[in-house]
Amino acid sequence: MERLQVSLSGKKEKISALLTDWQEFYRSFFGLKVNLLELKVPESKNGFDRLIVVAQGMTPQRLYNECNKFFCCWKWTHKNLDEIIWSKRTAKDGAYAVWFQDVVEADENLKNLSADELKEKGIPGITLEERFLMGLKYFEETEKHLDVENWTLCSGSRYSNGLVPRVYWSQGFRKLLVVGWCRSDYSLPRLRSRQAVL
Repeated sequence: MERLQVSLSGKKEKISALLTDWQEFYRSFFGLKVNLLELKVPESKNGFDRLIVVAQGMTPQRLYNECNKFFCCWKWTHKNLDEIIWSKRTAKDGAYAVWFQDVVEADENLKNLSADELKEKGIPGITLEERFLMGLKYFEETEKHLDVENWTLCSGSRYSNGLVPRVYWSQGFRKLLVVGWCRSDYSLPRLRSRQAVL
C-alpha cells in the first residue's frame, strides 16, 4: 500500500510540473495568464509521455499565426482556418489535455493507415490545433522541428470539404512548416497520424 501511495504521489507531482510548464508556455508565447493546475489530465499509457495542453481560445488560425511568428509557414488555402476546419476536440469551452508519443516523426505503427481506416479501428488521432501546439512546444525546447521526414496526418480534424489536414516541415530550398491536405481514404508510408490518449 505504501509503494502505491508513493507512486501516485510522484505521478501527481510530475503532472503538476508539466501543467506549470504549460502555464509558462502560454504566458511566454501568447501573453496569457492561465491557471491549469486544476485541469483534469487523462491517465497516460506506457509510451505516451508527451502531454499537450490546449488552452481555451486556441483555434487553428490563431495557432498558425503564432507558428508564423517564429518560423515560416505555408497553408494551401488563403481562407481563415477557423472558418474551414472542424476538429473532434476543441478548447472553445475550456482547456483540455491529451497525451501523445514523445517522438519527432509521427507514429510509425500508424503508417499506411488512412483517416477512414483509423476511424474504423477506433484510433483517435491528433487534431490540427494539437499538432500546431506540439510543434511550437518542441521548437521552444529544442529550436528544431517535428516531421522532417514524414507527414503528420491530423486525423482528428477535417476541412469543410471533407479533406484531412497534414502537416510537415519542408527541408527544401525554402524551409517552412507546410499545412496541406489529403483525402480521408488516402494512405502511404510517409503519411502517419499521432494516436491520442484521451
